[in-house]
Amino acid sequence: QVQLVESGGGWVQAGESLRLSCAASGSIFAVSTMGWYRQTPGKTRDLVALIGSGGSTSYADSMKGRFTISKDNAKNTVYLQMNSLKPEDTAVYYCYGVFQTATARNWRNYWGQGTQVTISS
Repeated sequence: QVQLVESGGGWVQAGESLRLSCAASGSIFAVSTMGWYRQTPGKTRDLVALIGSGGSTSYADSMKGRFTISKDNAKNTVYLQMNSLKPEDTAVYYCYGVFQTATARNWRNYWGQGTQVTISS
């Protein structure tokens, strides 16, 4: 099993910043892409940012220039620094990762439980 646990969500005013953290644990054999998605009620879960095993990053257009994804390989932790937050950023943010486990070497997708981010106008 692989567990992804998010933290750092909360309520802030527009223009302020938050940093989300996601710690991965379990029988991890190898890690590929990790990242963040977000979802609002009744909507699809949309890509926010991804970071590859080599450190390459990609972002959804609305997040470019405001959000930064990073990771600490030694801690199996990925971060999302969110600056200049807007009310439309309000959502549940989910950590995502692609892993091989010690017991099953095929690549599988894993998701965290989500953390609420609320931005007031």
